[in-house]
Amino acid sequence: MSYRDTYAGWQADPEGFWMEAARKIDWERPPSRAFFDQGPAGEWYADGMLNACWNAVDRHVEAGRGDQLAIIHDSPITRSCRGITYAELRDRVASLAGALRSKGIEKGDRVIIYMPMVPEALEAMLACARLGAIHSVVFGGFAAHELAVRINDATPKAIIAASCGLEPGRIVPYKPLLDRAIEEATHKPAFCVIFQREQEVAHLIEGRDVAWHSFQFGVEPAECVPVEGNHPAYVLYTSGTTGQPKGVVRHTGGHMVALAWSMKNVYGIDAGDVFWAASDVGWVVGHSYICYGPLAVGATTIVFEGKPVGTPDAAAYWRVIQNHRVKSVFSAPTAIRAIRREDPEGKLIEDYNLRHFKTLYLAGERADPDTIQWAEEKLGVPVIDHWWQTETGWPIVANPVGIELLPVKRGSPSVTLPGYDVQVLDEAGHPLPAGTLGAVAIKLPLPPGTLPTLWNAEDRFRKSYLSHFPGYYETGDAGYIDEDGYLYIMARTDDVINVAGHRLSTGAMEEVLSAHPAVAECAVIGVADSLKGQMPLGFLCLKKGTNTPNQQVVKEVVGMVRDQIGPVAAFKTACVVDRLPKTRSGKILRATMVKIADGQSFKTPATIDDPAILDEIATALRAVGYPQHAS
Repeated sequence: MSYRDTYAGWQADPEGFWMEAARKIDWERPPSRAFFDQGPAGEWYADGMLNACWNAVDRHVEAGRGDQLAIIHDSPITRSCRGITYAELRDRVASLAGALRSKGIEKGDRVIIYMPMVPEALEAMLACARLGAIHSVVFGGFAAHELAVRINDATPKAIIAASCGLEPGRIVPYKPLLDRAIEEATHKPAFCVIFQREQEVAHLIEGRDVAWHSFQFGVEPAECVPVEGNHPAYVLYTSGTTGQPKGVVRHTGGHMVALAWSMKNVYGIDAGDVFWAASDVGWVVGHSYICYGPLAVGATTIVFEGKPVGTPDAAAYWRVIQNHRVKSVFSAPTAIRAIRREDPEGKLIEDYNLRHFKTLYLAGERADPDTIQWAEEKLGVPVIDHWWQTETGWPIVANPVGIELLPVKRGSPSVTLPGYDVQVLDEAGHPLPAGTLGAVAIKLPLPPGTLPTLWNAEDRFRKSYLSHFPGYYETGDAGYIDEDGYLYIMARTDDVINVAGHRLSTGAMEEVLSAHPAVAECAVIGVADSLKGQMPLGFLCLKKGTNTPNQQVVKEVVGMVRDQIGPVAAFKTACVVDRLPKTRSGKILRATMVKIADGQSFKTPATIDDPAILDEIATALRAVGYPQHAS
């Protein structure tokens, strides 16, 4: 069946479409229907009963796949690699769940998980799911205050943590951060489980802390506890505009159905295939496509503890793909740009046999056409940009490779997937014609697997997502849909800048900048201007070995923007920097850069990869006259 037929089938009978999709997972009690018009935005499979851990682990063992690898842990930092079969994973998860149950963890209890990229992080998630407990994974190494905020909001009965995380050349002790967070938090967990790593053995506090292995000794393994389809599988905190994080809730039934459907139809992954999402368990990609998605369909998932460059070089990705026969990779465009910057000609790729590798997927930020073209040429596989959010949990817009590989349009994440009715609206909420820039919104109801609400914050959920455009979910992104139905995401809504009355996309300017042969990575922000309201300002990271003087590159990109977008863009200034400030998941912190450029006070984002970079940005801005009122 073609993509068009599949999408039309969903439009004609959404209820039937999602009931059919629900048959691909195991139910203790099948739901009577798919959609329930209850809660602020509706719920899916509410009266069905199932268990996420059963669907991700046990059923594959029962089906005779117990000897297949479920998880491959590849850690260039520790120079180690190990595999865990589905049968081993079931036994390990059942043991951990039994130990948690013996300490009083049961259905509905919250458990915070604070761990690095080790298989035990997935085991902790699955053990919670086995019991019907609600896990909330906090990115390992997050600051103590940010962890404390999440402890207060989720009120966990337990916290599962590792003694440390590992970065290239350094150990990041987690336990002191955990201790400080619990000290600061008003809510106190009943106990903490600490997974001791040999690189840093943590001090355990008597009466509160238990060691991962010893507290499992002699316990009865736990069976899977069925939960309702609308029982929360997890709460995942994403940044909010107020500085107070938003707890995105994921219901169990829709979560498992949507992930199983997307693994097959979007990513083309079946049982026995090897899938690698090069992300972290602390982000939504880690939840959906390192843990639950690949395991739901009986694939092998890779847990990678390393970096795209520096562990040990820019060939890290190609080594993993070759050694583990990876079929598809999901990565942030930032990682590909970092590899390209180190190895512009792609020479290192030639050293590896990538014959099993079929597709590269990019998401998490806009994938500029130049990066896509480079990856296509060097890797010789389709490079698929796709677009979704923490809130949705799975792709909104993608090239559905598992159904049909559609023509790739560089700069577009392709077409709307079944379940989503994406429209581009003006400020008054009216749909705009093809090719017109506006607010990207999704007509309600949202499909299974998307957020039904925010944790203990239903009013905030309505205000953040549903109130601006009644009848729609507001994505916060700006873009347009072309005549063929391809969506182009140009910027976050607040990254559409207004230059002398002209609404301009910073994303369109970044596309032009990234096409310069010397530019490895770039960002464009809108800075305050007394005459024109806002003016665009560019940041350029240059490729290694570039001989062109910085000022010459700046002059050339200014000319390129003038040629390709026009004088209306008023693009006149760019500064060359060594690196851009990013979150640990690779998103560029444009809003923070705007505040620095405008001379406003700002709070260093908790998710920033390296706070010292903000001083470098401030220095570069001063060199080009920002903030304008600076001496």
